[in-house]
Parts: sequence; C-alpha cells; structure tokens
Amino acid sequence: MKILLSLMFALLTAASAFGAERSIVDAAGRTVVVPAQPQRLLALSELDLDALLALKIKPVGATAGRGQSGMPRYLGSAAAGLASVGNFGSPVLDLVIGLQPDLILVGGLPDPELLAQLGKIAPTVVSYKPGDDWQAALRRIAAVVGRPAQADAFLSEYRSRAEALRGRLGSQADATVSVVRWNPQGPSYMLKDAFASLVLADLKLRRPAAQMQPGAAHSPPLSLEALSKIDGDWLFVGTLSAGGQASDALAAARQSPAFRQLGAVRNGHMVAVDGSLWTSPGGPLAALAILADVERAMVGR
Repeated sequence: MKILLSLMFALLTAASAFGAERSIVDAAGRTVVVPAQPQRLLALSELDLDALLALKIKPVGATAGRGQSGMPRYLGSAAAGLASVGNFGSPVLDLVIGLQPDLILVGGLPDPELLAQLGKIAPTVVSYKPGDDWQAALRRIAAVVGRPAQADAFLSEYRSRAEALRGRLGSQADATVSVVRWNPQGPSYMLKDAFASLVLADLKLRRPAAQMQPGAAHSPPLSLEALSKIDGDWLFVGTLSAGGQASDALAAARQSPAFRQLGAVRNGHMVAVDGSLWTSPGGPLAALAILADVERAMVGR
C-alpha cells in the first residue's frame, strides 16, 4: 500500500509540474506566462537555437541561419533533423503552427505585429534585444527554460577555455585582429560590440583602430580603395553563404593588387572563415567555435 501511495503521489506531482505555469518578464519588458517545463520549444533566431543546444535542449524547429537554406552551418550534427520554419524575421506561420510549440523564443525581433501573431500560437518570449551581449542572452534563455545552473556551468567553462587560449597565444597575444564580412558590394568590418568582437575581447586581442567604433553590427561596404581599414596583423574574412555573389566578389578581390598589398595577406595571416559564424549574432556554441578557429590559426593546433 505504501508503495502504491508513493507511486500515485509521484505521478500527481509530475502531472502538476508538467501543467504548471509561471510569469516571466522578457527582454522587451513584456510579461509572458510560460510553461514551467516546456516540452516543445521553437527557436526563431540563431542565438536562441545555439543557446538551447548548449543547454542540452533540442527544439522542435528553428529558423534557418542567415544567408543559408538550413540550420547554421557551424552547429553541424547538433542541429541535424531540425524542422525549418523559414528565415529570421519572417517565419512561415503555417509551419510554426504545424510544429505545435508550447514555447517560442524569438530573440532580436522588434516587430510587434509578428510577436502578436506568434503569441496566438504559443507563449512567445523575446529572449534578447538587438545588441544584447550573448552571455546575458544565454542567462535569460536559461532562466526561461529552467536551466540557470547549466548556463552558469557553460559560462565558467567558456571563461576557462578563453583564459587558457590567451596563455597559448604567446607572441600573438598583442596582435591586432580584423574581422570582415565580404558582401557582393565589398567588404564590411565588424564593429566593436559585434558578437565575434566580444569573443576576441574575452581573449584580450586588439582590433584595428578603424574597427573600434561602437555598435553590434558591421560597417557599410568599403570600396577597394579603402581596404586599409580592414587590415591588421591577422585578417579573418568570410561570407554569409558558402557560394553565390559574395563568394565570387571575394574571389575576385583576392586577385587585386590592393588586396595582395594588405599586411595580413603578405604575411600569410589571412584566414578564410565561415562568415555566418563570425559575422552574425551568435551564441555559446558559436563562441566556442570562434575560440577553436583562433587557436587553429594563431597557435597552430
């Protein structure tokens, strides 16, 4: 009898927790009632998807990576099999409905009309605002899904890896590092508060003076006559998509005398990277991927 009563109590407790709700205040200052233990999450930005995977939660679907037809490339097998519901800022509502989410994370989206439409499907949380630090966004997402301890553990591990890599940089520790997205119209450099810039700052690596402007996005495209603004001791450059006009423009530029005269190019310090990783708003797994790219290039392991 005691065993039966204990089992019934456990089942009632689990059922109660499964159906429980709580109120949270999201990044937009909105009060949203969310499930205490969401089971079918939908991630409508790269950072949302990245953060959920870092917290060991696989959502039922997500938007495609910017400039890509599927999930962000750098996530690899971690995002395999996820259903796509369209692109950032323009999810296909019929696809959203079809996945039957019980919680939608939609960071970086200021469109109140879309938020209202999504809110009719499932509780919708703005997990971060444009320009928010990825670490703060991770903590907010973890709080919403009930995994704050996992976020703390991840950030502690990230800080340890960054500190260890800083120690291995040796003579490169004082190098200037340029981060560039090549567009069909030309190169744009990432500003001081952009995602990759914050990861490099955690490594205490310096940026070229022209790239220290405040902002979380990138500069307007530069002409080939202004290429000196993208030069540095190291140049990490990529395009959003793996092919297409931007890749063609970069390939053509690399043959130009102005490009070949860049110090980083002459010294063999130009590194081709995944532009969707280095020049988009990223999350915790993206931060680790950038540390790995820096280590391969600048330490050689």
